[in-house]
Amino acid sequence: MRDLRYFTERVRSAQVVPEPLASEVVAFGSTVTFSREDGRVQRYRIVGEDEADPKAGTISHVSPVARQLMGKRVGDVVSVAEQALELVAISCDR
Repeated sequence: MRDLRYFTERVRSAQVVPEPLASEVVAFGSTVTFSREDGRVQRYRIVGEDEADPKAGTISHVSPVARQLMGKRVGDVVSVAEQALELVAISCDR
């Protein structure tokens, strides 16, 4: 019963968010590529909480990384958990 109430509330409050129209700044739905201080390069699409699956290449818009990257442009550097991340690409494709 609890699961049904949860699902019903999620459906009731769901909002359709259009794909970002431009890729100059990070927004909900953007695919971002960033490099870490240790040389790793990672690519994720920013999605809703229920869609997030980092192993599949998606992160929640409320995750620490996504929150720091929102509104940023290629070349910007953000700090997450005392580690610098440099934004190297933004795209609107999946």
